[in-house]
Amino acid sequence: MTVTVPRSRIERMAAEIPLDDQPQPLRELRSFDGFYRREYREVVGLAYALSGSRIAAEDIAQDAFVAAHKRWEQVGRYDQPGAWVRRVAANLAVSAFRTRVREAGALARLKPRSSYLPPMPDEDAEFWKAVRSLPHRQAQVIALHYLEDRPVADIAEILGCAEATVRVHLHKGRAGLARRLGISPEEQP
Repeated sequence: MTVTVPRSRIERMAAEIPLDDQPQPLRELRSFDGFYRREYREVVGLAYALSGSRIAAEDIAQDAFVAAHKRWEQVGRYDQPGAWVRRVAANLAVSAFRTRVREAGALARLKPRSSYLPPMPDEDAEFWKAVRSLPHRQAQVIALHYLEDRPVADIAEILGCAEATVRVHLHKGRAGLARRLGISPEEQP
């Protein structure tokens, strides 16, 4: 029974870069260590130019050299193995850019839209802090009633409860706010 191990993205990208049609066994296999020391700085420079990030460039270069090391028996016999590594690095940089664009779009969709909200006046901050300290359902009813000017019927529909329940939560919420804010019942709106 043969088990297929899924290849990583880097290995797949490296495999897509064509090797010579016929291996050329007559070429001498170069030392990977020497190759790495000679080429690393330039490959990082290329990756930096394509990615704009030093950290990303180092990651891209490392991934490209890992791919070369895994295939060194073939890549090491090329006339210019550095060209192969640079191509892998360039492909990885493009993939990294596409990933960042997708991630930025996803983050933008998830980011709170606080820029759409006007700043809360300081005198309201204490009131809304007190609202947040109320029981959950009372806070919801108070917010919908005072912030959005919703009538009891709308609040009941939004919260999925009876209008009488909304009136009870509104009454208890107002009483709780009066206690927390030190307001007498006559002063309540």
